[in-house]
Amino acid sequence: MSEALSVDLASVNLAFVDQPISIRAETSLADPDTCKFTVSRSLHPGGPFFFGNKEQATGSPLVERLFALPGVASMLIAESVVTVGKESGASWSGLKAAIGTAIRTQLLTGVPAILEMAVHASKQGRSDAELGVVVQQLLDKEVNRSIANHGGKISLVEVREGKLFITMSGGCQGCGSSQVTLRQGFEVMVKRVAPEIEEIVDATDHAAGKQPFYPRHE
Repeated sequence: MSEALSVDLASVNLAFVDQPISIRAETSLADPDTCKFTVSRSLHPGGPFFFGNKEQATGSPLVERLFALPGVASMLIAESVVTVGKESGASWSGLKAAIGTAIRTQLLTGVPAILEMAVHASKQGRSDAELGVVVQQLLDKEVNRSIANHGGKISLVEVREGKLFITMSGGCQGCGSSQVTLRQGFEVMVKRVAPEIEEIVDATDHAAGKQPFYPRHE
C-alpha cells in the first residue's frame, strides 16, 4: 500500500517553495510494522545506514528527529529511501505524516541528515550480545519472512569474536541454493547492519536435510 504524504509548508522558508519535495510511503505487506518512505531528493549518499535505537542516532540530525517521534523503533537509510520500523503497539495513523514532516524539515535545513563519523563511532565497541540482538532483529523482520516462502529458516546460534554462527533449517537445510541464499542474500544484509561481523559460519548439517527446496546434485 502506498500513499503520497502531504506536509504543511506554512512554517517552511518560502525560498524552498519552488523546490517541491515529494515523499511516498509504502507499508510492507510482509511486515505491517515496516514502512518505506521514498523521497524525491537524496537524503544521504552511500549507505545503507541502520539505526536500531536512539543511542545510535546521536549526532545524526534526521535520525534524531525520527526517533523523537513516539512509536519509531528503528530505521534504515539509503540514498533517498528511509525504511522505518515502528513499535508493534503503535499506529501508522498520524505517524506517517509526522515522519514525512520530519524528513522534509531536515532537507530544508540544509544540514546533513547523517554524520558518518557519529555512525561509525556508535558501532565501535558493540558487544557480541548487542550484535546478536541486531542480527536477530534482521532475521525476524526481514530474512525469515522472505525465505519462509520456500519453507526455510535461518537461526542465530551465537556471535563470538567477530564471527556469526548460524544454522539453516526447513527448505534451506540441504538445499542446492542454500549458499546463494547465505552469501549473496543474508551475508550482504548482515554487513549493512553489523559491519563488525567479519565472518558468517554455517553450522548446519546439510546432509541431514529431509525437505530441501532445491535438492543437491552430488
